[in-house]
Amino acid sequence: MKIDRLMRDEEGFTTAGMAVALLVSLTLLFSAAQVYRVNTRAAEIQDVADAAALAAENQVAEFMVAVRVVDGAVLSMTLLGAASYGLGTVALCMPPTAELGAQLISAGQKALNARDVLAERAASALDGLQRALPFMAAASAASVGRANGEGQDSAYYAVALLLPSEGAPITVGENGAEGALEQEVQEGQDGLAEAAARAEEAARAAEEAKERGFRRDCGDAPDYCMYERAQHLAGLEGAANPHYTSVDAWSFSVALERARAYYAARLRTEAPEGPSVDEKARSALRRMFYRYAVTVVRQACDGAGEGDEVVFPRLPRNTEQVRETTLYTDPSYPVTTDGELPVMHAWEGCPESGLVDYYGSLRTLEEGTFAECPACRFTASSLGAVAAASTAIENGFEYHYDAVAQASEDYERARREAEPLAEAVREKAQSIFDQVLETVRGAASMRIEARPPGAAGCLALVVSPGEEGSTPWGGSFVAGNGLGPRAAVAAATLIEDGDEGASVVGDLLDGLGGDGSAAIGAGRIVLDCWSSLLGAYGTGQAALIEGVERALDGLPLVGSSGLGSWAAGALGDGLAAVGLQPADIAPLKPVLVDSGAVASADSGPLSVRYLAVREEMLGSAPSSGNVFGSLADRIEREAFDRLDGLEIEIACIELPVVGLSLPLTVALPPVVTEGAQGLVERAMDVVRSAAATLGLDGSWE
Repeated sequence: MKIDRLMRDEEGFTTAGMAVALLVSLTLLFSAAQVYRVNTRAAEIQDVADAAALAAENQVAEFMVAVRVVDGAVLSMTLLGAASYGLGTVALCMPPTAELGAQLISAGQKALNARDVLAERAASALDGLQRALPFMAAASAASVGRANGEGQDSAYYAVALLLPSEGAPITVGENGAEGALEQEVQEGQDGLAEAAARAEEAARAAEEAKERGFRRDCGDAPDYCMYERAQHLAGLEGAANPHYTSVDAWSFSVALERARAYYAARLRTEAPEGPSVDEKARSALRRMFYRYAVTVVRQACDGAGEGDEVVFPRLPRNTEQVRETTLYTDPSYPVTTDGELPVMHAWEGCPESGLVDYYGSLRTLEEGTFAECPACRFTASSLGAVAAASTAIENGFEYHYDAVAQASEDYERARREAEPLAEAVREKAQSIFDQVLETVRGAASMRIEARPPGAAGCLALVVSPGEEGSTPWGGSFVAGNGLGPRAAVAAATLIEDGDEGASVVGDLLDGLGGDGSAAIGAGRIVLDCWSSLLGAYGTGQAALIEGVERALDGLPLVGSSGLGSWAAGALGDGLAAVGLQPADIAPLKPVLVDSGAVASADSGPLSVRYLAVREEMLGSAPSSGNVFGSLADRIEREAFDRLDGLEIEIACIELPVVGLSLPLTVALPPVVTEGAQGLVERAMDVVRSAAATLGLDGSWE
């Protein structure tokens, strides 16, 4: 009875039941703690794998930055060479800058030659560097593993595999248009400069003639000139007698219109200045002269159409010149036959005229037999004196009119001479510009492009060998002597940085054109142009046009022929129509992705093998091979290229025309060179040894 009460009570509680309950609770508690411990360790190793994958793929991202920097430099120098040829051609169109033009053309050829050297050396250096990428990636991953194991209970050993494991060879193409451009310039350079000099000389003569005509028409006001004389002698004002202050707004047609208004007004208002017969005769002859002048200037071509020639008629200045006009041949003078010989009079109102029998001409007077009128004493020289009176002295309208007419003839003669010369210059220059544009269009054929190891992404494998010793905190509730080997796989690939305006290449290229501040002349123009063209890699057409316009601003294009301005416009318009597109310069950054996605992006045998093993393990099927061991073997075969030093010179940009030399280097992190080989080998050894003990229950990430 006592024993029975000892083992139970009325509520069903017993000592044995309590003991069992305590054991179950403790077992569950320590089991949960162990599960938490295992999960924590699993998460830790996966974090290490993720970090190792990002570190390894970051080496590929840095390599692509170097590729794009070199590509940007090569493109900018191609454009610089083409632009220098174009700028030199523009300068050749102006005699004052012809020597500068030859220097710019020489600079263009030097820039293209320097570009060839840069591209060849850079392609070779980058090709060698990309062969070292697998080792660099493996070293970076191993370093991450070691750093995460320092001061911890567990050590981490990481290896990384780039996919594809081999990069495509880096080569540089050719721009076939450059040879045609060089030949075109060599064949046309001297002829272009000579034709431009002759065209400028003729245009300057035309300009001088126009200036002379302008001054004698109205530019000399208030001194004697056509404007002042028309105002003073004929009372012309306003639109009938306009005044211009600049030769740029003036033309010979202005003087011709002024002459039309002047002679019409003088014909309307002509009257004798006194009652004498001589004065009345001179007035009649002046009226005859004005009538002739009105007819002539009205019939003259006034250049109303663009480019039309202004035919500024010449008026007779003396008797000899009168004989060459209709004043000499027209039967305009009354003849009487009252005496033995006929008499020709200056006008019908002559006191000796009487009844007019017929009208004769000055030719009739000089060729026939006539008696001289005793009143008006009319002869051919009488009309010549009228013309000479106002032509020979400065205060006569005809004096300035004749000077303007002479200037008009000189202007048209020089213009007729300049036009074919200018057309020859335009044809030669346009032919060169066409080749410049072809060279710019072909710039894309000479670029630095790369598909390096890791272009598809990378796989990172991390192993922790296990924790040695017992588990004192768990007692007999947790079996075993610590956690066994653990492993994790992570994958990373490159994507474009989505930040607006991000451009690692642009940042690195900034300032490349800032050196060489002491350059002058052609060197300064080339350097200024290049500093803008460096931006063409990212902005394309806009930077190209900005660079050329910036250089054109440094050329003195003012000239009489206008060929400099035409050439600048032709070059600018041509480049604007090229349509140069910018390159994709967004910086690349590594991001974590599914390992299957990275392996699927590569068609290499290792990727195919990895995918097959991964599918087997995800399906918990027996694996036909050791994936960790095989991957480690492949990494070791692919990765061990030796690297010396912390900095590699990819290429050196040299611009001979300004004596500029800029090295392009890639700085390597110390982990890549300082004990990296031993670090990677140790990580691979651990991966191989741990692979044999890994079961098929582990999950793949």
